Amino acid sequence: MEEIRQLQEIVSESSNIVFFGGAGVSTESGIPDFRSVDGLYHMKYDYPPETILSHTFFMRKPEEFYRFYHDKMLCLDAKPNAAHRKLAELEKKGKLRAVITQNIDGLHQQAGSKKVLELHGSVHRNYCMKCGAFYDAHYMKEARGVPKCSKCGGMIKPDVVLYEESLDQKTLSESVAFLSQAEVLIIGGTSLAVYPAAGLIDYFRGRHLVVINKSATPRDASADLLIQGSIGEVLGQIRAD
Repeated sequence: MEEIRQLQEIVSESSNIVFFGGAGVSTESGIPDFRSVDGLYHMKYDYPPETILSHTFFMRKPEEFYRFYHDKMLCLDAKPNAAHRKLAELEKKGKLRAVITQNIDGLHQQAGSKKVLELHGSVHRNYCMKCGAFYDAHYMKEARGVPKCSKCGGMIKPDVVLYEESLDQKTLSESVAFLSQAEVLIIGGTSLAVYPAAGLIDYFRGRHLVVINKSATPRDASADLLIQGSIGEVLGQIRAD
């Protein structure tokens, strides 16, 4: 396939690649894209996902928030797929500098990636809102109802950026630094619809912009290489040498 050959050429020639990914990277590991409103939500939840995953809703209706979070966001049995594994390999070979992800599942780290910038936080970090004690994702998964701190009884909040909340400044600054210095930017598994994350792409000034996604994105026209397909299947064919 000509597009794969072109991508291979770009990857082979570069040692300063940054990957920017979204939900499509993890759907291939069986993690649902909670933004797709399907019948399941309508049957089981009284509110759309965007409402449930907002700061206001979390504070007002924590029981309902945690019912959804527990069902849909804590996919702890999911395993990294071909995309996660290939990105970790590219980093190990000195080709990929950073993964910037909108996902919160920790699968990039599980696959072996070291430099992962999590724009929207992680389900693997949870803190008591009262005393700041740390809890892992398994504690949250096993908790019934609203997870409470075993030390002070305070409510535990996932270190996940909810709607109405700001992105972490340090993560943002680091992402901007990697993007503005990158030679190649590969965007994969994201429709680039969620801001401010999607706006970070504007900082890229490098040589090759590659977009790999099943559906159209606002950056398709400006891409040097556009591949419409599954990110795992595409990256799985690339050699890391």
